[in-house]
Amino acid sequence: MKKLPFLTTAFLLFFLSSRAQDSTTQITAEDYERATKFLNFNTNSLVDRANVRPVWLEDGRFWYQVNTAEGTEYVLVDAKTGKKKTGSSREEILSQEKKKSPEVSRNEIISPDGKKVVYIKDWNLWLRNLETGEEKQLTTDGEEYFGYATDNAGWRKSDRPIVLWSPDSKKLATYKQDQRHISDMYLVETKVGAPKLQKWKYPLPEDEKVIQIQRVIVEVDEPKVIELQVEADPRRGTLCDDISCSGAFDDNYWNEDATKLAFVSTSRDHKEAKLRVADAQTGEVREVFEEVVETQYESGQGSINWKYLPKSNEIIWYSERDGWGHLYLYDLNSGKLKHQITKGEFVVTELLHVDEKNRKLYFEANGMEKSRDPYFSHLYKVDFSGKNLKVLTPENANHNIYFSPDHEYFIDSYSTPTTPPVAVLRNNNGKEIAVLERADISRLQAAGWKAPESITVKSADGQWDLKGLMFTTTHLDKTKKYPVVNYVYPGPQGGSVGSRNFSAARSDHQAVAELGFVVILIDGSCNPGRSKAFHDACYGDISGNTLEDQKAGIRQLAEKYPYIDAEKVGIWGHSGGGFAAAAAMFRHPEFYSVGISESGNHDNRNYEDDWGERYIGLMTVGADGVDNYNAQANQLYAENLKGKLLLAHGGLDDNVPPYNTYLVVDALINANKDFDLIIFPNARHGFGEDSYYMMRRRWDYFVEHLLGASPPENFVIEPVK
Repeated sequence: MKKLPFLTTAFLLFFLSSRAQDSTTQITAEDYERATKFLNFNTNSLVDRANVRPVWLEDGRFWYQVNTAEGTEYVLVDAKTGKKKTGSSREEILSQEKKKSPEVSRNEIISPDGKKVVYIKDWNLWLRNLETGEEKQLTTDGEEYFGYATDNAGWRKSDRPIVLWSPDSKKLATYKQDQRHISDMYLVETKVGAPKLQKWKYPLPEDEKVIQIQRVIVEVDEPKVIELQVEADPRRGTLCDDISCSGAFDDNYWNEDATKLAFVSTSRDHKEAKLRVADAQTGEVREVFEEVVETQYESGQGSINWKYLPKSNEIIWYSERDGWGHLYLYDLNSGKLKHQITKGEFVVTELLHVDEKNRKLYFEANGMEKSRDPYFSHLYKVDFSGKNLKVLTPENANHNIYFSPDHEYFIDSYSTPTTPPVAVLRNNNGKEIAVLERADISRLQAAGWKAPESITVKSADGQWDLKGLMFTTTHLDKTKKYPVVNYVYPGPQGGSVGSRNFSAARSDHQAVAELGFVVILIDGSCNPGRSKAFHDACYGDISGNTLEDQKAGIRQLAEKYPYIDAEKVGIWGHSGGGFAAAAAMFRHPEFYSVGISESGNHDNRNYEDDWGERYIGLMTVGADGVDNYNAQANQLYAENLKGKLLLAHGGLDDNVPPYNTYLVVDALINANKDFDLIIFPNARHGFGEDSYYMMRRRWDYFVEHLLGASPPENFVIEPVK
């Protein structure tokens, strides 16, 4: 046979190779359509008899509703016996429900007796009588940016007053908020014609003083303002950054006759927490005790766990002083510690109920049941003395608790990320009275659903076991190699996995896996919910973003699962995850080749003060004139970019202003680096109605640059309406 010239042979081989590659690397609209089947708007409705949320009635019964293949079903239950009655209609069940409170505006706070509401007008507090309609001004000296009960600075911008009604509905605990001295934030709406400027107060770490709250008590029958005799506090709370993360006036408790108010003052850097008690008539304040820590003080995970017990002259206090989150009993009069109530290598997350009469506590905790996911929550009870500790929810799962108003019964809905929920009725000793529902996922499975795999890897330093989830395609071929998409949310206020409850769809992780990737989520060190040391692993310098743990975990998984291609790794995240994704591309270019950074707080000097100051500390300037936040800023490392990077931000992001991303854009341009950018001109932090466009562009970006394939043009993700 006559030999072909070398160049001709090479050309034919290249042509045939190209044709073969083209035939396997074209991702079609049908592929995308199949991927959308794994998004929540297509999966959630296929889960039957899940999500039991009880509504309690005055006679001790409760009702709930569940979805079934035939429609919504309403169930009425006798808590004493567990006997169920299924209603033929919602009205049949709701006819049993106790009388509703009067309807009020979302910007009004109703009193405990249900007869009046308070609201803000012109920086002052007003009261409206619900029976007569009469309106009355309660304060008169409020002024712009120095008003009463306001909740309108930083990324929180609400007209709803922050107050705590007294039990007798005659007093309000609140504050006069001074924000006149702090930085202004500006955003501009994009529209035809003249742009519209948005301006509000947005404190930054550079501000000499942050928002100050001058604590007051307001009497409402005969309006009177009583100033508490204590210096103004920074607007900080023990549970999260803010004093109103629950939507109410956090860290405040009245005694029964409203003569005393207990509260905690938290320092700007969250390192000092002072427990104080105020006389509601005179404003005199007594300091009971304080806790000072090296990093940050927290009063729990999910709820404020310190409790004011004036009847027994005691305080239940929460502390991580022994390395774990625990409960302590203090004498209210002397401020002296009586004893530690809970102890051990586990974390009390939420103190749900204090039974003062029987001196028992009911609380949720993580990590007490060994050899289980350390983030699984269980319910326990214990005596004030610390004795007779008992687990009330023994199943190896994550437990969600709904107590009856009298705390004699509770509904326990438990599940895992890979197993559907079971809802049971128990008494407060943990005895099972009835199984209410077992979720049915047969329709979900029939549609091709696949559970993620729970994974365990070692941290980069070998110190901790890290937990996570891995998503693989439903048509996995273990003889092939699949590139990795690493989704990251680094904390320190959360984690990549999120809830340990069952979910038919977590973000678009399974959808992305269907396109030919292995999607990996790892809760790295520095995430909350475990030991103090674990959470503080990145204190002072959060720029590590758990990335060394992510890399170590992916490498370990690649050794265990040969189909994982650890040479082709992409990363994406939103908000703190956006910060992490860009940091990955700039600081670890040898590992991450494709990144998508959405709404990232790339420089915490440009982000609201209370987040950075809680996890980094106060901004200080060294002898060289450089501050301690500087080295953590992403734009300083933009010149290291080697791979493909897509940045995205909302032009009206009032949480993380878009200037965070603009700093990175400017640095990339100055470094002559190629990158991609999407700005959603009028979108807020989560992109709103633009989020599905962003999702599709995210798919396109990984398909093209990580998978090496061609995505379908202009695919539209259309939610089921």
